[in-house]
Amino acid sequence: MTHSARTVLAGLATIRPEVEHLYRDLHRHPELGLREHRTAKKAADALRDCGYDVTEGVGGTGVIGVLGNGDGPVVMARADMDALPVREETGLPYASTVTVSGEEGVEQPVMHACGHDVHVTSLIGCARLMAGELDAWRGTFVALFQPSEEGGNGARAMIDDGLTSKSPRPDVVLAQHVLPYPAGYVGTRTGSFLSAADSLRITVHGRGAHGSMPQAAVDPVVAAAMIVVRLQTVVSREVAAATPAVLTVGSIHAGSGPNVIPDRAVIELNIRTYDDATRTHVLEAIERIVRAECEASRCPRPPEIERISSFPPTVNDEEPTRRVADAFGAYFGDDAHTVERQAASEDMSEIPRAFGAPFTYWAIGGTDPRRYAEAARNGTVSQDIPVNHSAAFAPVVQPTLNTGISALTVAALAWLGR
Repeated sequence: MTHSARTVLAGLATIRPEVEHLYRDLHRHPELGLREHRTAKKAADALRDCGYDVTEGVGGTGVIGVLGNGDGPVVMARADMDALPVREETGLPYASTVTVSGEEGVEQPVMHACGHDVHVTSLIGCARLMAGELDAWRGTFVALFQPSEEGGNGARAMIDDGLTSKSPRPDVVLAQHVLPYPAGYVGTRTGSFLSAADSLRITVHGRGAHGSMPQAAVDPVVAAAMIVVRLQTVVSREVAAATPAVLTVGSIHAGSGPNVIPDRAVIELNIRTYDDATRTHVLEAIERIVRAECEASRCPRPPEIERISSFPPTVNDEEPTRRVADAFGAYFGDDAHTVERQAASEDMSEIPRAFGAPFTYWAIGGTDPRRYAEAARNGTVSQDIPVNHSAAFAPVVQPTLNTGISALTVAALAWLGR
């Protein structure tokens, strides 16, 4: 560990009670994407209290804090703020009971089921430590709090709102995510880390009729069923066995009664890929199959294929990842690992791309180490350890927060340390 990291992290024990209180408060008060007003204010107030130059409302609720400290590199660290429409089932004393009005006025529960409360707290803790030891580093530290990662539109919203003119151009962008590994774990990976994700809505048009008169109909349910079956061949027969890809049909809606042939069917599906060539091929194959099956079924109108959401792949740049991995090895020792590739997706990489800057994105663990070790001994990790987006997902407060704050600080000082 460098002298700079030792000096800056010496204050971690002092701020620990405050950051733990902040974490529990954020967990108790989750907010959905682009509604993170309370969370954003907490972040902005904390940064101002430390002397950062703060810009609020970027892309709706995004926050940028800039702390200049002489000549040197510019390092940006990013945290996402939004929660999910999930009813919490952790049993924690600080569990969320928040509900909000959703579409058509229906109340929906809200929970920090993905750990973004850990991310916000860790970045605020890191920002405080960096501001408290200015003699230990030189350069500019930028803390960026991003809205609506879950919707895949938060990074783009900040960019479209002039992010690149409201922040210094970073020499590197850093980010992390809490995952269901043992708390205290940190994991880096060079190259492909998170998948691209594309969600599609396909509307198949038919001709409705009475169930007793199928000859008068063009049945979109049958066409949709054939499409779903045929789509299973895209990954199994059109993608090389060594190339990872996932295609999931998650939703089919058609009809209103057993004896009525409807006039349309709607299919929603999701694909996960790790490189542009595979992504392009799978998307083209889906369109080819959908259009061909509709034509084979004599559909009266061509199908509508709509992209609902799209996440880019997260591909870590080699040099910054190596630098961070070396710094983690020196600080965390045996708790520093190489993390396996994940099928989850993120929009974070759009931010460094907008600046033309390299980036690295790593994992930290959030599961009680003893619980994880027991599940590993029993071979029941996938059954016993709640994962992100689960109603039971609840990172242990410590050492998760200490690890998250330390990881961001150590990584930033790999560029800014004296």
